[in-house]
Amino acid sequence: MKKPDIKEIDFSIYDVKDNVKYEYQTGKGLSKEVVLEISEQKNEPSWMRDFRLKALEIYQKMPMPTWGVDLSQLDIDSIIAYIRPSAKMQRSWDEVPEEIRRTFERLGIPEAERKALAGVGAQYDSEVVYHNIKESLTQQGVIFEDMDTAVKKYPDIIKEYFMTKNVTPYDHKFAALHAAIWSGGTFVYVPEGVKVEVPLQAYFRMNAPGSGQFEHTLIIADKGSEVHFIEGCSAPQYSVSNLHAGCVELFVNEGARIIYSTIENWSKNTYNLNTKRAIVEKDGIIEWISGSFGSHKTMLYPASILKGEGAKAEYTGVTFAAKGQHLDTGSKMIHLAPHTSSKVLAKSISKDGGISSYRGLLKIGPNAESAKASVQCEGLMLDDISRSDTMPVIEIENDNVDIGHEAKVGRISDEQIFYLMSRGLSEDDARAMIVRGFVEPIAKALPLEYAVEMNRLIKLELEGAIG
Repeated sequence: MKKPDIKEIDFSIYDVKDNVKYEYQTGKGLSKEVVLEISEQKNEPSWMRDFRLKALEIYQKMPMPTWGVDLSQLDIDSIIAYIRPSAKMQRSWDEVPEEIRRTFERLGIPEAERKALAGVGAQYDSEVVYHNIKESLTQQGVIFEDMDTAVKKYPDIIKEYFMTKNVTPYDHKFAALHAAIWSGGTFVYVPEGVKVEVPLQAYFRMNAPGSGQFEHTLIIADKGSEVHFIEGCSAPQYSVSNLHAGCVELFVNEGARIIYSTIENWSKNTYNLNTKRAIVEKDGIIEWISGSFGSHKTMLYPASILKGEGAKAEYTGVTFAAKGQHLDTGSKMIHLAPHTSSKVLAKSISKDGGISSYRGLLKIGPNAESAKASVQCEGLMLDDISRSDTMPVIEIENDNVDIGHEAKVGRISDEQIFYLMSRGLSEDDARAMIVRGFVEPIAKALPLEYAVEMNRLIKLELEGAIG
């Protein structure tokens, strides 16, 4: 029985290259002069300029990572660190330049905001071009600002939290790179007891070839508060490398809850080297929902530091690697306090020689009495030339814990196909049903009803992939 070819996914909606005028850009590469240029262009306070310069020193002393994906072809000296479109940040879509607005309209962002979002930030290359929040949330004290505005408007808060208590420039080379040349992103503060019942969203779009995007997201959920934040990303395909090295810092205070959903759909010329971490206090909850579908190379491991007693963390993720892609993803769960709990469900699909890797850390500290944790990894290969790896690390420093781990890697078997075809399905439909069933736990967790672009991408990758 001849097996049908699994067609490449139609990314045409994301691959449109806009003819946008750029107001300013730095030269290629990274230097003290480039860092000072960025800070001067943003008219930043001296403390942020000095912070950038110190981070640059740290970056220059750190070696490139030699584990994970192969980064030998990534040339930082060829990347444009900062590129600003000729558009000021607006709070009305009507005031965003037409050529930029068209891009976000194609992606469904304004429509999603009107239907089901409490606030939206939209970044184009290095700058946020649109940012808005519903007035009712502002009246409750919720802050939803682009990071560049927040640095000037809330300097005391930003200076206290920005890459000092959570992610720092000393963590790894690309954290230091980010600290030196970051631009754009979002700052969210939810006051004590406030529950943001409708999600907030930020969308990051890279358009210029050979550029980098280095947005910073900082979310503080005060005691007993709740917020759901959705992050979307995309870029058109070019023949030169682009770099994404953003950073996400989450602070979940006592009894608070943050849901952080991400759909990353970078083009296959993009290196995605993102850093995400949450610190969770007593009885706090962090939920990561992650979909990694694009990029040439990815290294992404959202980390949850369960600092307070009774803190909880969940990571639910799916990775899809096709031809020419190596996506190395996973999670870190670090238990530091008693009665903490964590759950990891990671699924991957690989096809046409793509490589999907799960790389995770589960660490139980000596003070984490009665901690509970489970890790479940599943890989599905759609042909005989693809690869799926699981590399879990488990470190236990306390005997009074409950730990579980399970990993499975396999292919779609002829027996499965035959059984479904005997029930009246075509071979194509049988394969599609198996893939849909495989990713169902992830698809159910994703907020499809809130973002049209997310809904479209999930269908393209996981349902439209079988043809």
